[in-house]
Amino acid sequence: MTKPRIALVIGIICISIFPILVKLSLSPGVISAFYRMAIAAALLVPFTFLTGKMKIPSRKIFLLTVLCGAIFAGDVAVWNIAIQESTATQATLLTNLSPVWVGVGAFFFLKNKPTFNFWIGTAIAIFGMITLVGFRFFLELDFDLAFVFAILSGVFYAIYMLLSKYVLYEVEVLPFITISTLSSAFFLAILSCGLDQPFTGFSNMGWFVLVVQGVVCQLMAWLLLGYATKHMRATRVSVSLLGQAVLTTILAWLFIGEEVSFQMIVGGIVLLFGIRITFYNKPIPFFRRNNSSEEAA
Repeated sequence: MTKPRIALVIGIICISIFPILVKLSLSPGVISAFYRMAIAAALLVPFTFLTGKMKIPSRKIFLLTVLCGAIFAGDVAVWNIAIQESTATQATLLTNLSPVWVGVGAFFFLKNKPTFNFWIGTAIAIFGMITLVGFRFFLELDFDLAFVFAILSGVFYAIYMLLSKYVLYEVEVLPFITISTLSSAFFLAILSCGLDQPFTGFSNMGWFVLVVQGVVCQLMAWLLLGYATKHMRATRVSVSLLGQAVLTTILAWLFIGEEVSFQMIVGGIVLLFGIRITFYNKPIPFFRRNNSSEEAA
């Protein structure tokens, strides 16, 4: 399973720059989400048709794929707003609670149930993430609209991950990503019009950032993550995405001068250790739990 894991790592790197780009606030949150999807769709649709890959096995799968796009549109929209209305740190912390929701949903709805190691690794990874942003910060969260949107983003993403895993049992990655991205752009266009957000008038840097979001953070990232989701457990993919918090912190330090403390380094190490546990297939000796018969991703 080396290729899916490599795809997962590269995909996480691609989306790790997203919070930094959104925090620049060079365009409104929902419009930023629209162009992220629209630019990716403009590249995906002709390529998928010209290569003859646009093959959907049934109307049911097509409708579920469109639904995935609508859910992901909601995720990106509220995530962008949460970042711009609060801090990237708070929004990242709350959104990345999604592995908990994915684990619960997978337990009830997916064939591959979460392993015991998943729950242990998730708990450690979330503890590491809280350490990374600071316990005091976590205790002083502002329960405002941005807080609600950040939580909602995590819930949307968990639903998307579970539903996409189900759909990807029946369809290939390329047509799935193409249709879901196109439908996301459609729903975000409607939402942008409803909120009366401008589709034009951005600076050259603003347009450049929108293109980077569409090509790197959406097109490249989600083709890779879609491939990983098809061939790995949805729970593992969701927990691995917590690693973007570490990469985003490093990138923020390198490019926008945010401070990196010793506590943040320790939190990042703990977070990555928790992710590693979710990939460990044998029982953890310390917990003495017999889960050796669990399937590998």
